[in-house]
Amino acid sequence: MIIVMTAGAAPADIDRVVGKVTERGLKVHLSEGRFVTIIGVVGDKKLLQDVPLEAMSGVEKVVAITSGYKLASRQFKPENSVIDVDGVQIGGNKLVVMAGPCAVESREQLLESAAIVKQAGATFLRGGAYKPRTSPYSFQGLEEQGLKFLAEAREATGLKIVTEVVDPQSVAVVAEYADVLQIGARNMQNFQLLKTVGRAGKPVLLKRGIAATIEEWLNAAEYVMNEGNYKVMLCERGIRTFETATRNTLDLSAVAVLKNACHLPIIVDPSHGTGHWKLVRPMARAAVAAGADGLMIEVHPKPDEAMSDGMQSLTPENFTALMTEIDGIAKVMGRNQT
Repeated sequence: MIIVMTAGAAPADIDRVVGKVTERGLKVHLSEGRFVTIIGVVGDKKLLQDVPLEAMSGVEKVVAITSGYKLASRQFKPENSVIDVDGVQIGGNKLVVMAGPCAVESREQLLESAAIVKQAGATFLRGGAYKPRTSPYSFQGLEEQGLKFLAEAREATGLKIVTEVVDPQSVAVVAEYADVLQIGARNMQNFQLLKTVGRAGKPVLLKRGIAATIEEWLNAAEYVMNEGNYKVMLCERGIRTFETATRNTLDLSAVAVLKNACHLPIIVDPSHGTGHWKLVRPMARAAVAAGADGLMIEVHPKPDEAMSDGMQSLTPENFTALMTEIDGIAKVMGRNQT
């Protein structure tokens, strides 16, 4: 449930309501807007059934939230969340671009990729050190050595690092190197991993599962947030449908749905969403026009030599062209490109 306080409610009134809720063993989350404070209550509301909340001083109304996700709900927090990653804000008035190779293949490949995406205007370097692949015979990543290369690239370029964590056991080591922990599509409902990542406290990029509904996706975000980590971003990367012309079906309507349903920043990955480099630029442009807060783009110095996902990776020239294109669209949407 949420407790909406009256405009200009006194701090003492807010503290009194919070005290009543927490003494019954429930959690609270304060959302302090410009004029109104909303107190989000997480837990079994039956524990408050004998507490006359609406009669308490400063309380305007009590509203039940019927969806499974509470903390991510727009009811819970009406204003957009802006997540600060060491000075880079995601969800504000700037479009954020995360770019780089699917996998960290070598020191040289990663440093070259980092220089390319930095020069074109990206603020995050993406690259997988741990690679969960469909086939056990495919390249599985360089693991901690790959993380060290990512850290070196950050030192050389100033780019922030986003990389995938694949199991609870590796969260600590990945968090040591990464600025943002990515949960891949295959792990969207790995609830133990979500809880562990939530407790790590690092910003989280949660990719949509390949066959997940938006409600299931938001409930997965709730697992992270319920551990006290509200720094969650959602990443639309396409879902599995009957269509075979693309690798996945990029659901750009999800951006509009999520903007109404939740307050979390939304990133779109047109590389995985289409699976073909020729489709990445038009779908990236469409994602910005739909209101996405950022893009995740696969870029490789030599896509034809990539150890994974070369077909959907942009060349340096194509990525530079894309950054120019989305800059104009971002400005029309009231945003600047970071």
